[in-house]
Amino acid sequence: MTFIDYYKILGLSKNATKEDIKKAYRKLARKYHPDVNPGDAEAEKKFKEINEANEVLSNPENRAKYDTYGKDWKHAEEFEKAKQQQQQYQRASQQTGYGGYSDEDFSEFFSSMFGGGARRGRGGNVQFRGQDFNAELDLSLEDVYRSHKRTLTVNGKNIRLTIPAGVRNGQVIKIKKHGGEGISGGPRGDLNIKFSIINRTKFKRDENNLYTTVDLDLYTALLGGEVVVDTFDGKVKLKVKPETQNGTQVKLKGKGFPVYKKEGHFGDLFVTYQIKMPTKLSEKEKKLYEELAKLR
Repeated sequence: MTFIDYYKILGLSKNATKEDIKKAYRKLARKYHPDVNPGDAEAEKKFKEINEANEVLSNPENRAKYDTYGKDWKHAEEFEKAKQQQQQYQRASQQTGYGGYSDEDFSEFFSSMFGGGARRGRGGNVQFRGQDFNAELDLSLEDVYRSHKRTLTVNGKNIRLTIPAGVRNGQVIKIKKHGGEGISGGPRGDLNIKFSIINRTKFKRDENNLYTTVDLDLYTALLGGEVVVDTFDGKVKLKVKPETQNGTQVKLKGKGFPVYKKEGHFGDLFVTYQIKMPTKLSEKEKKLYEELAKLR
């Protein structure tokens, strides 16, 4: 997993012209448009990245910020303002000690800007907490059914991460001190990882419960019997009661999805029966059904 390079996404170099950006965007947008790739999750993700890259690089002001600050370009003005304030403070300190500025003034300013991430170090320098990094990790539903380890590459560094079973789509976990370097000896920022869970299974997930539909032939529905059902970790055999109606739902306790950070705890699996009507009836079968109809 690496941070998005907008130039790389569009297949361009950093000296690309505005016209180069426009041409590259149009070409890739046509290729990965959802209408051209219906149901293709990877193409949809690529299309979003292409649009994001174009929005930044096609705007001269935003592009300049991106070229200077990379993925932190949105905070460019805050960084510039903070640097100016620190320079002013240092000049004033050299001339008059504190130059009319109090510790409280700076603490309030930096706390409001960086959420308490600034403090004064030795020699009067203001220390800045490093910028938090935000990244997104794509996983399949199968990936998060069991806890597993994964090595992530963030800004050229490998991070060994344990992903607990039961992680949910959109959930964010924080890895402390794996963000940007602090300024003037300040602490590192954190790395926030957002999970994007892609579900290509036959199961629908809702919290810790799973839902699925199973076809049931008419004869088994009427007379009862057995049916083999897929669960997330294997197959089970269920007994079907006689005269089971279409849409009947049964619950398989503990056969759902693992509960996040509660080892050995699982949700339930709900199975809905969908009765399949027989087709291509023989003449004999038709006559038998006619006889049944008369009996009813």
